[in-house]
Amino acid sequence: MRTVVVASDAPSVRAEIAAVIGDAETELVEVPSGPDVAPAVTEHTPDLVVVDLQMGNMGGMAVCLELRLEESYGNLPAAPVLMLLDRRADVFLAKRSGAEGWLVKPLDPLRIRRATSALLAGETYHDDSFQPVPVLVPAPATDV
Repeated sequence: MRTVVVASDAPSVRAEIAAVIGDAETELVEVPSGPDVAPAVTEHTPDLVVVDLQMGNMGGMAVCLELRLEESYGNLPAAPVLMLLDRRADVFLAKRSGAEGWLVKPLDPLRIRRATSALLAGETYHDDSFQPVPVLVPAPATDV
């Protein structure tokens, strides 16, 4: 059995993740705030931690940094982190915090499944679903 900690202050986000990855082989531990993540990791030794970037007074970046720091001290077991980002510009924060993977909202079941499967297999997952649309600039008018 694998264990996944899902942290978000939005019940809808936790429910969406649970609906996609919840099955008989997965124990889901849902926590509603950033400060609840480290105790959940200590208690459940998860195979994956999913964190929402925007959570109350301790968001996903702070959670990931805390997990990495405590892991380096030997106080917590190592667990890959999947960060749920609000916009493409937040990828920098996910990289900087040491997250192994990230998804840019809005979420969809296929990308959630791909990301969690990759991280549970010991790989990384970097959401590339957002491709910027090129901006076409008209050529300047010329006087003839």
